[in-house]
Amino acid sequence: MYALVDGNNFYVSCERVFRPSLNGLPVCVLSNNDGCAISRSNEAKALGITMGAPWFKIKHLAETDGLVALSANFALYGDLSDRMMSLAAGLGPHQEIYSIDESFIDLSDVAGNLTERSHKIRSRILQWVGIPCGIGIGSTKTLAKLANHVAKSAERKPGSYPEQLAQVCNLAVLTPSELDAVFAATPVNEVWGIGRQISKQLIDGGVKTVLDLVRLDPAMVKRRWSVVLERTVRELQGINCVELEHSPQPKQEIACTRSFGHPVTELADLSEAVTEFASRAAQKLRKQSSLAGQVLCFIRTSPFRREEQYSRSVTIPLRRPSADTAIIVEAALTGLAAIYRRGFKLAKAGVMLLDLQPDTVQQQELALEDDGSHDRSRLMSTLDDLNQRYGRGTILLASAGLAGDRRAWSMKQERRTPGYTTCLDDLAVAHA
Repeated sequence: MYALVDGNNFYVSCERVFRPSLNGLPVCVLSNNDGCAISRSNEAKALGITMGAPWFKIKHLAETDGLVALSANFALYGDLSDRMMSLAAGLGPHQEIYSIDESFIDLSDVAGNLTERSHKIRSRILQWVGIPCGIGIGSTKTLAKLANHVAKSAERKPGSYPEQLAQVCNLAVLTPSELDAVFAATPVNEVWGIGRQISKQLIDGGVKTVLDLVRLDPAMVKRRWSVVLERTVRELQGINCVELEHSPQPKQEIACTRSFGHPVTELADLSEAVTEFASRAAQKLRKQSSLAGQVLCFIRTSPFRREEQYSRSVTIPLRRPSADTAIIVEAALTGLAAIYRRGFKLAKAGVMLLDLQPDTVQQQELALEDDGSHDRSRLMSTLDDLNQRYGRGTILLASAGLAGDRRAWSMKQERRTPGYTTCLDDLAVAHA
């Protein structure tokens, strides 16, 4: 038995924790550089704002309908996510944090009324952290995910599902006829793992609801579509095929890319940006205890501007796999110098670390010459500790520049709220 705890409109809910005046208003959180909507309140959804809607297409709603748009404040969201996850962990003995706002809880060994217990955990998260969430319970992870959709929909759209399923939906306690009614009321594209292409094929074939999908023969599904869809059907039928992951799988590639707040033309400014992107990627690499064998660097102009376009990338192989920030940055800057051309207004750059491998397995070579390289893993560990303790950018390579948010390539975040819980200077002051 599994539960899925999912924060409602998570980024918007985080903003509302410290600005209750936003409750009841249409609110959306914008992506990096204030480009598009990545989180919407229910009121904003009612205005027809879709996920990923470009800001320049919806900003007129600020005047006509009172839409409030905010720049993303990921440091704040990450901190509130940690607090929410620590409370959600009280639901069961094992937890898998699936994303910043979702976690699966294993309820196999939990006794008592699971629905009542989930309501208490939900209330505690709302009272202690301020984040409203939905909790879905099912005998498999796919059913728990579906139950979570039902819990949220029943609350947001009264009448779409029975009222008692709002906020917390436990599919395991429903009778077969009640479960069929829920399945029949749910479109097939709401099932976890069924994307746009597969759902179109299913609908074209007459499989329009979850009930239609559940009644399919898994063997036929495997022959006609794939083993992945077969596994989904079996999970919906209550056969457990996806286990809880107690630790995330190491990534096969690590990328750090950003669009610039303003067009960048100078190599010096690009070098600052690439240094920072490579440094962040190297930190992520060390966090998952891996080494990179190759470093890819790319730059490009904006495809949305009517000007001459330029896009190039280059991959630099490392002599030995490494997680050393200085070595990775040096490779990225070497690649940047090779692909840079003067005269173009560049809008985006990025660094990708490829050919990843565990740091416990390294391909060595005979020491026939002294290439000047040394084991600096302790130095890298100290660098990470200092930046973790005192904030990102406390210790950095000189080529990243010292101008902070005033650098030419820094992102637009004109609507960002203070770091209420992550920055001492932004702490709220109470006057007695």
